[in-house]
Formats: sequence, C-alpha cells, structure tokens
Amino acid sequence: MTPTFQSDCGRVTLYHADSMEVLPALAPESVDAIITDPPYSSGGFTRGDRNQKPSAKYQDNGVARKHAEFSGDNRDTRSWLAWCDLWLRQCRRIAKPGAYCQVFSDWRQLPTLTDALQTAGFIWRGIIAWDKTASSRAPHKGYFRHQCEYVAWGTNGPCNKATHAGPFPGCHTHRIKPAEKRHMCGKPVDLLAALAQPIPPSGTILDPFAGSGTMGVAAIKSGRRYIGIETDAHHYETAETWIRETLAAHPA
Repeated sequence: MTPTFQSDCGRVTLYHADSMEVLPALAPESVDAIITDPPYSSGGFTRGDRNQKPSAKYQDNGVARKHAEFSGDNRDTRSWLAWCDLWLRQCRRIAKPGAYCQVFSDWRQLPTLTDALQTAGFIWRGIIAWDKTASSRAPHKGYFRHQCEYVAWGTNGPCNKATHAGPFPGCHTHRIKPAEKRHMCGKPVDLLAALAQPIPPSGTILDPFAGSGTMGVAAIKSGRRYIGIETDAHHYETAETWIRETLAAHPA
C-alpha cells in the first residue's frame, strides 16, 4: 500500500486508511515497537452509554475548546476483545523479535486489553500508570478520582536488556495541557516521548491509531522513526500538519 505521506530519509510514514487495510501490507519483523492509543469503547456501564458520541463520554460539557468526534468507540467488551486480537496479531507479525508493545487503556478495559495482548501472542509484562494529577475529570464527591490511565505493555518474545538506557519508570505523572491537545483524547507529548525511551535510538515505532499525530511528534523529538495510520480524514489532516511542522523544527 502506498503511503499518503513520507518524509525525507523515511523518518515518518503516514497512511490515511483503516489499520486493518494497512497492517497486512507492512513487512514482517520490521518495527521496534508498537505504541498506540486505540478507541477504548468505554465511558459507561451499559450499551446505551457506550453508544453515545465520544464527546459525551470523554469531554466535560464546560470545556472551552471542543474537539472533533472519532469513530470506532461503540463496541461491547466481547467485540472489542475480538477486534483488538485482530490488529494486535498483525502488529506482532510486523514486530521484530523482542519488540515492545504498549497500548493505552482506561480502568474499565484494562483487564480485557491484557487478555488481548496475550491472545495475540505478545508476552504481557506489566502495567504502566499515567497519573493525570488532580486536573483529571472529577466525578461526584463520593468517588475516588479516575486520575490514572494505563498502558499495558509486553514484548514479542524475550525482553532484551537495553544497552542505551534503563531501567524505565513504571509510573509517569503528566498534567493534561488543553492548549497542547489536538484530539479529544490526545495524550501529552512528553508522556509519549518517555514511553519511547526503551526503543533503541533511530528505532521504528508503529502506531495503528495515530489520531492527531501526538506519538509521531514525540517520536521525531526523541530521535525515533514513526509509522502512523489514521482512518478519520479530519484527524489525519491534523496529524500530517503537526508532523510536518515538527519535522521542520527538528531536521535530521
């Protein structure tokens, strides 16, 4: 499949397409890591809750800046597990032996995600916590705050010792910066750059759900290569624009 955008020297490759169309066409054992933030299909306890628009599930009504909706966020738990198994199996085929797989989740889908990693053939090795601080969305006063999101991580086979750095933190504290976000569920660039640290310098990160391109920006800034796939036209355009700006500011 032909990339929609490819930078000089192949530092960044972008596809505007569905992941399940692109992943089977990528070369086996060609990437050093998968770091991605798929739609959680979460944000509620019932089918009706899950079928709401993402903005109703994940964005406060009073926020000043509204972000575009995104698709693929209305699966129930069993279909979400089956879907994750499909794309994660393709990712494992593309991953080099020993490559990392890091996938974001909230607390509701975390148990299902750890199952999906293992059914796809990755060795599940742990959970990384992202502390969003007290700036996180607050429930009513009887609740503990849903202050953390999580990254389930594993490897394609053995977890090799890193020669360039490590060991790496199992918990990261990064406050959400609304002015930085270009996607409703965008993660902080500094957080994603930290998650890229186990990847060898100049290694390639595959992101099947690129969103607004935050992982690509973090990869460029941290000296890694990046392959991003995004199906939504609005978010793809946002990602390509942001990545072009970052490449111009960080030439090879």
